[in-house]
Amino acid sequence: MDLEKPVEEMTEAELEQLKDELVAEAEEQAAKERANYLKAGKIAEQAREYARSLAKPGVLLLDLAESTEEKIRELGGAIAFPVNLSRNDEAAHFTPTLEDASFIGEKDVLKIDLGCHVEGCIADVAFTIDFSREQADLVEAADAALQAALAKIKAGVSVSEVGKAIAFEIRGRGYEPIFNLCGHSLAPYVLHAGEEIPNIETGSYVLEEGDAFAVEPFATTGKGRVADADFLQIYSAISEKKVRLPVSRAVAEHVATEYELLPFAVRWLAPKFPVFTTQFKLALSDLVRQEVLNPYPGLRESTGGLVSQAETTILVEENGCTPTAAVK
Repeated sequence: MDLEKPVEEMTEAELEQLKDELVAEAEEQAAKERANYLKAGKIAEQAREYARSLAKPGVLLLDLAESTEEKIRELGGAIAFPVNLSRNDEAAHFTPTLEDASFIGEKDVLKIDLGCHVEGCIADVAFTIDFSREQADLVEAADAALQAALAKIKAGVSVSEVGKAIAFEIRGRGYEPIFNLCGHSLAPYVLHAGEEIPNIETGSYVLEEGDAFAVEPFATTGKGRVADADFLQIYSAISEKKVRLPVSRAVAEHVATEYELLPFAVRWLAPKFPVFTTQFKLALSDLVRQEVLNPYPGLRESTGGLVSQAETTILVEENGCTPTAAVK
């Protein structure tokens, strides 16, 4: 078919042929993306179990994060976001700095959240380890809530129904779901693609066949709300603008090339930039101010409650969903 020919000049037969070609192309792309989501899930599943095997009291958080990220690469995946290692009342967005000497404590409740992608198709998984052996019920609350969510998800179901199932499992065990953290839709090279799966009964989006979502219940001994902590080591690019300051411009160009729209850790920039200098830190602040970068501050439970998390990535089907990484 002559693709240069204006649509208004096409015959009915040519228009029908064009429609068929576009449908076939869309189906081929959807099949390719599905295969990539499933492949990413298998890599994330293996990386998750590798991280689980490494995590022990006394292990440096930096070593755990970097070893897990390297394992993702070894398995053939690309890193979708920095490994998050959040302890106790920390819920999300805590990743070690290069100077971090923190280690896993014998009483820690540790959330390990990792992600990989294959050609932009993301698998986002997380789990909780209770080293104290005193918070098994809290860990179970998030795990059970995830299972309940997966049992509820199918095309045509409102996210509000999924949130209701999550909250029921968590509250039924005497804990609170964290209402201002949600699961999120995924798109190629986009970690948060606009729709959410809440941890309480709210939201109007109706799930559609083919949707990709990260589903992540959080349970807490606290009141169920997170607030920003005084910790910021993760950013993502959100727009391209002309930036005047040379250092800011160099950082913006580098992260756009290396990570596209996916989150990155400050420590990843150390081989190219002097990340400990005041000039570099001012450049990051400048890029946030100009809305070139989006910051992801650490999040803590607002009342100091302990937090557990369970997460996997799913593809919505007509009569259920397919987890891309098996849930354990």
